Amino acid sequence: MSTTTVHGSRRKRGALGRGIRRNLTAYGFLSGALICFAFFSWYPMVREVLLSFQQTNFVDEPTWVGWDNFRTVFEDAAFADAWTNTLAFTGLALVFGYVVPFAAAIVLNELRHAKAYLRFVVYLPVMLPPAVGVLLFKWFYDPGAGLFNQILALAHLPGLSWLDSTDTALISLVIVSTWMNLGTGTLIYLAALQSIPGELYEAAELDGAGLFKRVWHVTIPQTKLILLVMLLLQIVATMQVFIEPYLLTGGGPENATLTVAYLMYQYAFNFGDFGGGGALGLMLMVVLMVFSAFYLRLSRDNQS
Repeated sequence: MSTTTVHGSRRKRGALGRGIRRNLTAYGFLSGALICFAFFSWYPMVREVLLSFQQTNFVDEPTWVGWDNFRTVFEDAAFADAWTNTLAFTGLALVFGYVVPFAAAIVLNELRHAKAYLRFVVYLPVMLPPAVGVLLFKWFYDPGAGLFNQILALAHLPGLSWLDSTDTALISLVIVSTWMNLGTGTLIYLAALQSIPGELYEAAELDGAGLFKRVWHVTIPQTKLILLVMLLLQIVATMQVFIEPYLLTGGGPENATLTVAYLMYQYAFNFGDFGGGGALGLMLMVVLMVFSAFYLRLSRDNQS
């Protein structure tokens, strides 16, 4: 090997070493994040995949049972109800939880006064612990002295059995979820709206466009990317709904609010069938992964 080659190799190794030392702090922060993701996200997912093919009580040695857990779950009469309710909840949440924050952001963006105060009011539910927000609505829904029925009484309308009727229980959970998550979506949309150049709105106003035409022809096209991202996040979050049926209805009445995530909890912690709970979790994960892949393909085609 020639002297020039040796010196060149040493210079490259020296530059690499200096680069590593210069970015050592950044690598340290990155490794911490990777460790957290590996321990709290990736490992549980791998463990769930293995658990779905095993039978275990986490005390004795696990037994490999193959597809038995999936057969058990499929044969459960509550399986179809759980998936039907989960899809229905997701659809209703898209109507309310996806549209309402965007509309609220447009209203806040159009206001000239008290913007900071109203942003705080809208975001306030997010600052409450989820259990507190859900239990607050449990009092609102009380068929006797609940706030909602008191309002109906003032309007001379009959009260409703909000959580005790199969007709209103699921939509009641959607209202709770929409209220608790309204602030986050509204502020994200508001940030996107404020990044739109004002000249576009001025040009639309000069052409005689009213509020709805400005929203349709300027706001929505300019926020298309964030709308697609929020659509994916909304579907992924709502298909994993758990805390609302757990605290408000227990999956009732007559399994009207039983969701896949809550049925998974019942299998694991009520029935002691951790393999069945893992099988349900794996099914839900696969569905969300398929949807995410389809969404990414669609969004890439729209951007090209």
